[in-house]
Amino acid sequence: MFYFTVDILGTIAFAISGVLVAMEKKLDFFGVLIIAFVTAIGGGTLRDLLIGNTPVVWMRDSVYMITIIITVILAILFVKQLKYLRKSLFLFDTIGIGLYTLVGIEKGLDAGLSPLMCIALGTITASFGGVIRDILCNEIPVIFRKEIYATACIIGGASYFILNQLPIAPNYAFVIAILIVIALRIIAVKFNIRLPNIYRS
Repeated sequence: MFYFTVDILGTIAFAISGVLVAMEKKLDFFGVLIIAFVTAIGGGTLRDLLIGNTPVVWMRDSVYMITIIITVILAILFVKQLKYLRKSLFLFDTIGIGLYTLVGIEKGLDAGLSPLMCIALGTITASFGGVIRDILCNEIPVIFRKEIYATACIIGGASYFILNQLPIAPNYAFVIAILIVIALRIIAVKFNIRLPNIYRS
């Protein structure tokens, strides 16, 4: 139940980030719904296909679809309030990658994958919904820019396995690792910490 709750919270966070991007692009309701949907389930769908977990989770459990639809409607109704939050898109996107990184890692562990593959799966789960969203909205995906994004997922994922070696409850390790991903992303943006650009003029 704990991991399911985290998964739903990640779905809500990414759906809201999808709504905000779609509304900035002035899409109609159907367009907003599609962008929110692919943002929320894109990474998880790719994850499930990679580990052979088919039909993918949102096709087996209608709660994901219902959650996205309700989130989209509420986000549209309260979009002005959301915009009052400073950098609200960044906030919800950051929360989403923190939650989904650890959801992906748990799915990898359930599939019997090694820690390294679990971290990769967590990063894919966290990142690729945003990649699809940005491509559909004609933006360069954040993961392909200099910003600390996937790196935060990787470090947070690695910290989860380190924390599990310590005498603390697994759920605490899970939550701490989520907070590490979120904190790294926020710190990187606040202090303009970026990966080096390999472009040479």
